[in-house]
Amino acid sequence: MKHQMSRGEFIRLSSLTLAGALVSDIVSANDFFSNNNTAKEDIQLMKKLILNNDAKVKSILNRAPIDPTMRVSNFRPIASSIAIMSASISNSGSEYYKSKLVADKLNQAIDVLLKEQYPDGTLDAGGNMQSPPDTAFILENICPAATVLNLEKQKDLEPLRNKLKKFIINAGEAMVTGGVHTPNHRWVICAALANINSLYPDARYVRRIDQWLAEGIYINEDGDYSERSGVYSAVIDKALITMARLLNKPELLEIVTKNLTTYYYHTETNGDIVTVNSKRQDQFMNLTIVKFYSAYRYMAIHTNNPMFAHMVNLIENLPSFTNEVLSDSLVFFMENSELRKQIPVVGKVENDFEKFFAVSNLARIRRGKTSVTLFGGNDKPIIVVSGRSSNPNFLMYRKGDSILKYMRLSTSFFRLGYFSSDGIVKEGNKYILKETKEGDYYQPLTPEFYKANGDYKLSESPDGRFWNKMDFDSRTKSNVKKQVTVIEVTENNGSLSIDFKVDGPPNVEVTIEMCFNEGSNIAGAVKDEKKNYFLKSGLGTLTTGVDTIQFGPGKCEHLNIENLDSEEYTYHQGTLRTSGDHVYITGFTPFHHKMTIS
Repeated sequence: MKHQMSRGEFIRLSSLTLAGALVSDIVSANDFFSNNNTAKEDIQLMKKLILNNDAKVKSILNRAPIDPTMRVSNFRPIASSIAIMSASISNSGSEYYKSKLVADKLNQAIDVLLKEQYPDGTLDAGGNMQSPPDTAFILENICPAATVLNLEKQKDLEPLRNKLKKFIINAGEAMVTGGVHTPNHRWVICAALANINSLYPDARYVRRIDQWLAEGIYINEDGDYSERSGVYSAVIDKALITMARLLNKPELLEIVTKNLTTYYYHTETNGDIVTVNSKRQDQFMNLTIVKFYSAYRYMAIHTNNPMFAHMVNLIENLPSFTNEVLSDSLVFFMENSELRKQIPVVGKVENDFEKFFAVSNLARIRRGKTSVTLFGGNDKPIIVVSGRSSNPNFLMYRKGDSILKYMRLSTSFFRLGYFSSDGIVKEGNKYILKETKEGDYYQPLTPEFYKANGDYKLSESPDGRFWNKMDFDSRTKSNVKKQVTVIEVTENNGSLSIDFKVDGPPNVEVTIEMCFNEGSNIAGAVKDEKKNYFLKSGLGTLTTGVDTIQFGPGKCEHLNIENLDSEEYTYHQGTLRTSGDHVYITGFTPFHHKMTIS
């Protein structure tokens, strides 16, 4: 669905629920702006922020100066260092308050940005030349730095403030006129414009924001933005909060609430987040929820939502919290006084839930220390490119520290690769995943398509396996073979019963692949010379610490576990195999196998 931003829409948005199941989780519009102006500052958190920010300043001061003869291609670390140093030099609680040494380093850093900034206001970013959106990401740090430096207006820093103003105003021209690549870029640019406008007001900035917002902000019934990405959901949430705060657009926060609610259900108890459904590069990455910290904190304070308060507590106790938040966030807390407030509500959540996100075809189940993820929402046809979902992992399972990173199924049927379900059908506590694959042969051309020189159109085969100068569109398919795979997963208090059926041509190799977290103790399976495990019969176990996952029974009718990927990967000597301990169950079609995971 798309939302056009208006006050009237905000009232309408307050009635929305997340896939019809989360109405109790979302704070109503009437309660939304319980702006606790009298709330006390979180003094302990601010002390930690100052202490860790100063530690980062110390490391920055110890770095060698940037070599002026070398061209810079990544400006984000420089922008981050400017924000970090600006926070300490402007904070009376910092050991670097009014430090001349820090001022000199700040001038060096901003001089690099000014030197590399193009006349149109942009910077390069890797392969993105003169990039407006990448420049907007730089402004995420530079504008708050300018804001905090303006808080005291230290006289000795006036030349530095003027340099920052010059860079920001120049970049503002790129934000007013520049284009984007991806959906999230629109809102990053809008947030940059909102920040610039708060510093140096100009009606053009607001008009450009309104032009982008007129396209509508996509968020579906599941609470996902169009990219379904953890990386970019955090980016968008931050951008929308910035616009809501600086442009008086509270209706944007209802969208943020919906996305943050979804990411609670996408988060494991150790802070890992589900990425299998992403349409971007993070669909094959391991991520934690830490990048959502400022959004959860702001919204917890703003809405008194116990779920969001719980997520703040979870993130603050993650091992990465110090390096990824405390070491570089002081500037944002100084710029935005709302973040400095104590959270007015105790974190409280359910630890037993089953949520089916029907648009994304993603199921999330938690039963105490056990969690299950099922996914059947790849974009079809499978194309390996940014912006499309292509991850073949259809089942993930955790019990405490023991982790089944993924389960996949592949067959040798025309080397079409891994099973990729055409959605998920939910029947009670049963989830049904199904896919039909087709492999074709092709008849001779009819006379009207003959070419004496045999030079036919380079085209893709209808089954998507290859390209050739065969003019496939003009040929009749024959000897068509179909393979139907059905996987039924039934959940009962955290235990899974899985029923596999693969039907079609006989004697097709079938391989069930399970990848467990590294360093686990696997028992009941046989290890080969390449350190792969085969569960030939009976039950296997995976133990990490005190937690054990039991799986099986096994089956082993072949040992061929090469080329499980489609030719789209193997033709380029690529593979989707990841690190971890791999256990295989194998057979031939017609294939019918039942197993449990508990």
